Amino acid sequence: MTAYIAKSERLLLRPIEAKDWEVFCRYSLSERAKLSMGTDNVGDAWNNFCSLVGHQHLRGFAPQVIVLRHEEDQAIGVAGPHFPPDWPEPELGWQIWDGACEGKGYASEAVIAARAWARATFGWRRMALYIKPDNTRSIRLAERLGCTRDDAAPRRPDGSPVWRHPE
Repeated sequence: MTAYIAKSERLLLRPIEAKDWEVFCRYSLSERAKLSMGTDNVGDAWNNFCSLVGHQHLRGFAPQVIVLRHEEDQAIGVAGPHFPPDWPEPELGWQIWDGACEGKGYASEAVIAARAWARATFGWRRMALYIKPDNTRSIRLAERLGCTRDDAAPRRPDGSPVWRHPE
């Protein structure tokens, strides 16, 4: 039985599983992924996927897979905490892997559930969100979620600006 870490009205969030590879790979190789973590080869996509699996195993948390309540086997994206060792602080972010699921409010619903879970589980109040400046759709969503840009915050190695989730 799958253990869900968070639930919302329409969504369930669970740890990443091997069965999520195909949809993750399609997303990673797509034009839609260029503003987040996209690549042009399967090997890099595999390494990114394994990084999420390893992050869950080694840190005890990772971005959680978003599934629709009525389609529990189909991953549509991820939302949740991520904290690689070379980042200045934890991020709580998202990706919608399935383009057919964009624009339906799933990302915001998943982020709200993941934020509540991270606060309750880890006591995190101050969470970062790293968004590349040309990712205007993610910036608009961050603003709708109450996030604000923090230009004084230390940035991750790629230099992406920091946004703050509301405390």
